[in-house]
Amino acid sequence: MPEYMQENLETKHLGEEIHPGEPWRRRSPLSERFGLWVSFYPFDQDEFLAIVAHWLGELGCRESEIAKARQEALQWALQRGSRSGRVAWQFARDFAGRHSGDGKSKRLKSGSWRPRWTSPWRC
Repeated sequence: MPEYMQENLETKHLGEEIHPGEPWRRRSPLSERFGLWVSFYPFDQDEFLAIVAHWLGELGCRESEIAKARQEALQWALQRGSRSGRVAWQFARDFAGRHSGDGKSKRLKSGSWRPRWTSPWRC
């Protein structure tokens, strides 16, 4: 990130200590400031498929549809290079949307349901 002369002028010297100005604090990551590291590990295949099955069930898919989605979910994750909860949710929405025309399973209206952790202003 670029630094500006004005930011350097905000640095204060208190005795032997140097205290950088506020802009540096806003730019420095938590790992540098507090030694914190947050890691997100990928799910193994069985965990990923369990999450996909959960979301498909929440979206109204029948058990037979969920079983058929297994191979397609693995291909979806492979194409995106990730087996995360977000990828599972995206696959479930796509799969449920593509298979909602059968008229045999109850589907939720588009936009009528969102997981607890999403903002109502996000897609």
